[in-house]
Amino acid sequence: MTQPYPLLFQPEFKERVWGGRALTQFGLNIPEGHIGEGWMIADHPNGTSRVANGELAGQGLDQIREQFGLEWFGSKGFSEVNGRFPLLIKLLDCNDDLSVQVHPTDDYEGLPSGELGKTEMWYVLDAKPGAKIIYGLREGVTRETLQDAMENGTVMDQLQELPVKAGDSFYIPAGTVHALCAGVVVAEIQQNSDTTYRIYDYNRPGLDGQPRELHIEHSLNVTAYEGSGATAMSTDNAVAGQWLELARSPYFVVEKGLVQGSWSLSTASDSFTILVVCDGEGTLAWDGGSISYSSGQCFLLPANLGAYTLDGESTVLRSYLP
Repeated sequence: MTQPYPLLFQPEFKERVWGGRALTQFGLNIPEGHIGEGWMIADHPNGTSRVANGELAGQGLDQIREQFGLEWFGSKGFSEVNGRFPLLIKLLDCNDDLSVQVHPTDDYEGLPSGELGKTEMWYVLDAKPGAKIIYGLREGVTRETLQDAMENGTVMDQLQELPVKAGDSFYIPAGTVHALCAGVVVAEIQQNSDTTYRIYDYNRPGLDGQPRELHIEHSLNVTAYEGSGATAMSTDNAVAGQWLELARSPYFVVEKGLVQGSWSLSTASDSFTILVVCDGEGTLAWDGGSISYSSGQCFLLPANLGAYTLDGESTVLRSYLP
């Protein structure tokens, strides 16, 4: 019988027109090209990560889900829509500006079959001087004014820009118009969805040399013109040995923790735990073993793992299901 243990995965890497080579800073062996996304923990038709450590090495997250079910993932650990793992964990390298985009809610009629909506959050791992993001519409923008702006090329005039620095956190509910901009590396925790509607893409060609598709009608339909509940925060007030809540949604809770020495923790029986190592290094120990960790690594802790200890000097994100 396989005993539960922290799962480390081989990421699925995605080339993007806006990507670069910054994910190499985490010791990741990325392929050639403009690598914009590392799907670190993924169970989706467009990408499935495989276990890289321990007895289950080589198995996909979908196989783990089918084999160990509720025991490892907890009673909350499955999407009711498609039965998959409910979250998708990414590292993003924004070497150039991403498209201005918006995501749908679960109940949007235009969703592809089997897809979820897409509420997400960002934690900024690195940001060059002057880096920024696009985060929401300016006050008073309506469907009509946004549509007019799409048609006459003035979308950027309708958007809010925010400067960003490492340690900033952004909650992005479905319906929030947003875009990461050049010079930012982020950890992204999101619903397990690959549905994005582009509003504007700077009139640039894609990797194939052709203009990338815009999704005008879908974008207009799903945008939350009266506000989506998006929130932003600096996390400079995090205290060692205490969890600072960054985002709480119907789909995930994300907290930041500073590890300075030894920190005894435990999983909950109704949900898996995901740990994203933002910086530093240390050791993750549990009843039955230990593994060293370093920045950029993402671990899936089974719900039935129980007690575990983080020991070292590091910053981690902890995610679980509410």
